[in-house]
Amino acid sequence: MTDTPVPQREAVGHRFDASLMLKSRELSWAALEGIKERMRPGISEDEARAEAMQVFASLGMERLWHPVLIRIGENTTKIYRERSNPDVRLGENDIYFIDLGLVFDGHEGDVGDTFTVGHAPEQQACADAARALFNDVASVWRTQGMTGEALYAYAGQQAQAMGWRFNHAIKGHRVSDFPHSVHKGGDLGELPATPASGLWILEIQIAHPTEAYGAFYEDLLTA
Repeated sequence: MTDTPVPQREAVGHRFDASLMLKSRELSWAALEGIKERMRPGISEDEARAEAMQVFASLGMERLWHPVLIRIGENTTKIYRERSNPDVRLGENDIYFIDLGLVFDGHEGDVGDTFTVGHAPEQQACADAARALFNDVASVWRTQGMTGEALYAYAGQQAQAMGWRFNHAIKGHRVSDFPHSVHKGGDLGELPATPASGLWILEIQIAHPTEAYGAFYEDLLTA
């Protein structure tokens, strides 16, 4: 944990507008749905990212603030900084997730979700569990006002109770008017205070305890 005071961690730029943050979130989810519609058996991660740029252009995206991340099959267990196995393509009965960091009207959106194709009930259960765990943690934040540190401790405990392996390397982060990095917000999972609404991304990544697949879900924490 850093010693940065919480007010500085939640600082924003002079252009910041909470309504534009919500608009960027809405457009980011629309972009994710547009990519989902293009995912089909046989497609590679590189091909999916190339097609994603067409979706972004149609929505008026200004720029990316982090690279487009599309993980398929065994690659869904990897964290953001790990490279994918380049030989993986989406199977007939398979799982994948999409992680987007997009800028609209100078404000950052960051969304992620996991889906399956064909008949993949075990993988679908993993995707459903990631969403359920996100909603559980977000509800605890809204009703109990836990610190960021406590939220991620709770998430890890709940994932284990649900029978999934929790990725403790993924701890959430700040968003703001672009670029949020100048405010040095740090990780949500290291925030020693209750996070404010509309400024923090809650990230959840889980995996099967023994099989090579996982799921990811993220969204803006909003009251």
